Amino acid sequence: MAEKDAYPAPANGHARSDAESAAVHADELRRKKRMKCIIYLILFVVFQSIVILVFALTVMKVKSPKFRVREASFSSFEVNPGTPSFSMKMNAQLGVKNTNFGHFKFDNSTIVFSYMGIPVGEAFVPKARARARTTKKLNVTVDLTSAALASMNSQLGTDLSRGVLPLTSSSKLSGKVHLMKAMKKKKSAQMNCTMEVNTQLKSIQNVKCK
Repeated sequence: MAEKDAYPAPANGHARSDAESAAVHADELRRKKRMKCIIYLILFVVFQSIVILVFALTVMKVKSPKFRVREASFSSFEVNPGTPSFSMKMNAQLGVKNTNFGHFKFDNSTIVFSYMGIPVGEAFVPKARARARTTKKLNVTVDLTSAALASMNSQLGTDLSRGVLPLTSSSKLSGKVHLMKAMKKKKSAQMNCTMEVNTQLKSIQNVKCK
């Protein structure tokens, strides 16, 4: 009888073993879930860091706009190689190229045209705004005259005789780049261009700007 009464004990052992296995399995599932959550959190933080870095390197990086002479024509044109002298009214189109993600607002300025370093004409550049990632076009009229070139007669006569009058243009636009209606950064656009007036064709050629 004692041996028969001893048989039920193993069943309780199996029950405890199954319960322990279930508990271990549940703990393992919870651990895996926690690991997944941690991995997802790390991936999210890495992704956000990359987005912030790209945003800082592109959107928030402010560059100086570019200021250039795009093209020009003449409404009056008088050239005399013998004197030598010239008098011209030039209609120039200027361009302010803004590659930033915010608009560039600049103040009034002046553009000066020179021959061999001596000013021969200037024009007023009104204040304006170049929208984000666009080129603002400005039209100005300037009177070019050789009145101040008395000491350059020899070189001027040579240039007018060969039909090519070299000129330079210089200017500076001071302003601010506005980002997201909250940030403002001071920037300036410098103009430093060289060009030639073809006195036979009465046109501008070989315009190069730095």
